[in-house]
Amino acid sequence: MSGRDFVGRILEQQRLNFLLTNRIPRRRLTQFMGWFSKLRGAWISRPSIAIWKFFADVDLSDSRETHFQSLHDCFIRELKPGARPIDPDPTLLVSPCDALLGARGTVTDGMVLQAKGSSYSLAELLEDPALANDYDGGSYVTLRLTAGMYHRFHAPYDCIVEQVTYVPGDAWNVNPAALARIDQLFCLNERAILRCRLRSGELITLVPVAAILVASIRLRCLKEARPLRAQGPRTESCAARYAKGEEMGWFEHGSTIIVLAPAGITLLPGFRDEERMRMGQPLLRWQSGSGA
Repeated sequence: MSGRDFVGRILEQQRLNFLLTNRIPRRRLTQFMGWFSKLRGAWISRPSIAIWKFFADVDLSDSRETHFQSLHDCFIRELKPGARPIDPDPTLLVSPCDALLGARGTVTDGMVLQAKGSSYSLAELLEDPALANDYDGGSYVTLRLTAGMYHRFHAPYDCIVEQVTYVPGDAWNVNPAALARIDQLFCLNERAILRCRLRSGELITLVPVAAILVASIRLRCLKEARPLRAQGPRTESCAARYAKGEEMGWFEHGSTIIVLAPAGITLLPGFRDEERMRMGQPLLRWQSGSGA
C-alpha cells in the first residue's frame, strides 16, 4: 500500500467515525452507556471488556486490579504503585494524564487553536473573561484521552484547587475529525474548570472536557460524591491541596484535558502532534528555571 493510500484510509476511517458518533442522539447514547457499563457480574463484564479491547488499544498490564465486576470498573481502573513515575524536577510541571498531544502553543488575543485552521475563544471556554485575560501570552496544551487509556487525572504540580466551575453542555466526540468540523467544540461540550494555585502564586487552570459516552466527570476536591452532571451548573470554592502527581479525579471514559499556564511557564520543545504522553511526564517548564 502506498503512503497516499494509507493516509486516505486513515482519513476515511476518521470520517466514518465522525458520522457514526455525531449523527446520532449523543446524550441518549451516553446515558445508555453510563447505565450499561455499571451492570455488574462476570457474565456481562467479561464479554464487554473483550469487545472493548478488540476495538480500542487497551493495556491492562499496569492495572492495580486484574478482575473487574463491570465495564465501568475497568474504565476507571487504578494503576499499580510506581506505574507512572512523577518527574521530581522542581522546575517542571508534568502531564496530568495519559493522552495524545493535540493543539498547543501561546494564547494570542484570547484565542487558542482547536485544530489546523480553527480557533476558539478562551473566554467562552472558561466563561470568565477576566480569567481568560490572565493567560494572554501564556501557554496552552490540549491532551486527548483515547477510549482505552488510563482515565484518571492528577496534579501537574504541588497546588491548591481554589475553585471549581461546572458548565453543562453537549457530548460531541473530541477526535481529530470532529475537531476539524465543529467550530469551538470545546466551548460546546460539558466541562469543569479547575483553578489551581501554585505555591509561588501562579494560577494554572485545568479544563476536563467530557465527550460522547463519557459525559461524567468526577472530582475528589468536592464534598458531593455524585458526578458533576447530577448536580447542575455551579461554581464552588474549595481549598483542596494536592502534591505533584496526586490524583484529582477521573472521567467515566476517555476525553480531553486542556492545561492553561500563565506567561513564564512554557511548553517544553520537541513534542510532535499526536505524541503519546504519560501521566507524570515533563510537559511545561518555568522560563526562569526556579520553579515554585
